[in-house]
Amino acid sequence: MTTAQKETLGFQTEVKQMLHLMIHSLYSNKEIFLRELISNASDACDKLRFEALNNDGLFENDPNIKVRIEFDADAKTVTISDNGIGMSREEVVENLGTIAKSGTSQFLQQLSGDEKKDAHLIGQFGVGFYSSFIVADKVEVLTRRAGADSKEAILWTSAGEGEFIIEAAEKAGRGTQITLHLKDDEKEFADGFRLRNLVKKYSDHIAVPVEMLKEHYGEEDKPAEPEWEAVNSAKALWVRSKSDVKDEEYQEFYKHISHDFEDSLTWSHNKVEGTLEYTSLLYVPKRPPFDLWNREGNRGLKLYVQRVFIMDDAEQFLPPYLRFIKGVVDSNDLPLNVSREILQENGSIVSMRTALTKRILDMLKKLAKKDPEQYQTFWDGFGQVLKEGPADDFANKEKIAELFRFASTKGEDDKQSVSLDTYLERAQEGQDKIYYLTAENYLTASRSPHLEVFRKKGIEVLLLTDRVDEWMISHLSEFKGKTFEDITKGDLALDESDKAEQEKAEKENESLIERIKTTLGDKVEDVRISTRLTDSAACLVVGKDDMGMQMRRMLEAAGQALPEAKRVLEINTQHPLIVKMDQQSDEDRFKEMAEIIFEQSQLAEGSQLQDPAGYVDRINKLLLGLLDA
Repeated sequence: MTTAQKETLGFQTEVKQMLHLMIHSLYSNKEIFLRELISNASDACDKLRFEALNNDGLFENDPNIKVRIEFDADAKTVTISDNGIGMSREEVVENLGTIAKSGTSQFLQQLSGDEKKDAHLIGQFGVGFYSSFIVADKVEVLTRRAGADSKEAILWTSAGEGEFIIEAAEKAGRGTQITLHLKDDEKEFADGFRLRNLVKKYSDHIAVPVEMLKEHYGEEDKPAEPEWEAVNSAKALWVRSKSDVKDEEYQEFYKHISHDFEDSLTWSHNKVEGTLEYTSLLYVPKRPPFDLWNREGNRGLKLYVQRVFIMDDAEQFLPPYLRFIKGVVDSNDLPLNVSREILQENGSIVSMRTALTKRILDMLKKLAKKDPEQYQTFWDGFGQVLKEGPADDFANKEKIAELFRFASTKGEDDKQSVSLDTYLERAQEGQDKIYYLTAENYLTASRSPHLEVFRKKGIEVLLLTDRVDEWMISHLSEFKGKTFEDITKGDLALDESDKAEQEKAEKENESLIERIKTTLGDKVEDVRISTRLTDSAACLVVGKDDMGMQMRRMLEAAGQALPEAKRVLEINTQHPLIVKMDQQSDEDRFKEMAEIIFEQSQLAEGSQLQDPAGYVDRINKLLLGLLDA
């Protein structure tokens, strides 16, 4: 055999890490190896069906696709084989030697060493074939791609310890055969009863028949030729009537298509008849995947046409803000030779996307009403992505907004649990605005001086601390006829008496205002008397139509060049510090106090000081003055 025919290759670094972590973290769920391998075999059969639409020669006179499981208790082996699409040499190296997923490095960095948490994360990532090494100390994969010569098969062998061997081989039938050489303490899996139970438990819903040899318990009834029988129902779950499908079956199907280890939060199974005919089965996961924030990553539904698998990750059926949804859509109207390009141009897809989006939003609304605790779990994991909705989907922005949850001044912690409907129910009589404040974190928001007058008047304010919030509000703008108002922007007057008092105070304090303006110069746009403050000395506000500070920080972090932000300094003339400052005749001392008040206002909102050392010097001078007094 030539060098080209047999090679020893090293696993990709990420695969080595994954194998080590998986073997240790997933041991308590070790039986899932069979689910993963059957799922892969089923996918290979689906891909054969799809490619054979344009080349029926790929069936090689064997059109009955199937997955088969065999075992040898004496040899301690379990073999899973399929007559699906198979793999070429290049595909073997790519699929079994590397992890071709974006974000793999970031994913591995998330692993903590906590076995329970890591098991969940690895399950989300999708372990697939590598789960074999949880129970096996050696794995052999014999595969031949459909349409290739029998002498073009490939044998892949590995002990899961950093390298693998691939060599040329022969295989009469197309497809893939995986043989697991079980570890000494895993021989329980080389048992017919155990394997049948696992197939029924995890893979009953697989549309491809999973076959095992009939077991005979007496020599007299043993047939001359081996007899195979299907162990699973072998009927696409979404084709069945909802009343015939148990919750456990729905959950196992979810795990099959998502490779998640946990149950989904909820699902929707629906058949549409009429102008368009299609069936959808949509799931909401319990926790976010590691690559949730990658809007360009693989997402979407599994697409079938008349029960024939067409493609994974058909993103055309869902808007980007619903990229976390898993599921299947099976159309009776699309052509069997449909491509991603055709999907982008097909008018039926737009109608289906609109209907599926509405169904998902209704499903989430129903979950929120029926089980607030479960909905809170959903919101904590996926809320920030859902907030992309008003920008992505103008037509449904109010439906999406009904699903939003926020922290507020009525709450006692940073839990985002207040809906906009709840906010409006609690609003004061005659209140025509939804008041909110954005900040870097909950503590900064909840202690903001801008809240003082609202607390005094008993008006609830939403505390927005997610990076996406200000951008989201700019697209939402109103909810059920009530406009959103940022309490850190513009000249605030909650009623006419506030405005009158402000005008009166500004006339009485003209000289103080001018002295502060002169001191701060172009650091501020203006100085005025505040109607916001009751306890603090001062705060900073931006113009009504200007960009908020949270949005500014987000854009600056993204590398965008922005003009310098000049804001208005509002002062509370009732505060003892402002009163003392007004009485200060020493102009140098006055300037120091004005600078300190300005810088403290910046710190209170979570901004960075341009000259932190200068601020420290000024504070130290004041402290020394107090100590010397």
